[in-house]
Amino acid sequence: MAWLILFVAGLFEVVWAIGLKYTEGFTRPLASTITIAAMVASVVLLGWAMKTLPVGTAYAVWTGIGAVGTVALGIVLFNEPATAARLLCVTMIVGGIVGLKMTHA
Repeated sequence: MAWLILFVAGLFEVVWAIGLKYTEGFTRPLASTITIAAMVASVVLLGWAMKTLPVGTAYAVWTGIGAVGTVALGIVLFNEPATAARLLCVTMIVGGIVGLKMTHA
């Protein structure tokens, strides 16, 4: 269950990271409210997952999910470049996340 909670926490991290772009410096109330709520949800869920998962593993997986999701949505929503080098780097992050999950004792 902790891994599922951690995954959802990572998804909320993607929401708030992308949401930051839409807040326009926290000048847009609805986008700002959604972004702040996602921040809180993400950190609370990360804390719950850390009740049973090692802090280093949980934090690395959480940030990895956030990074991969944010890069992917940046490409889709904001026309950020999808170069081979960027995609290779994202693939390495995914490999690290999978490796941490597989080596968790």
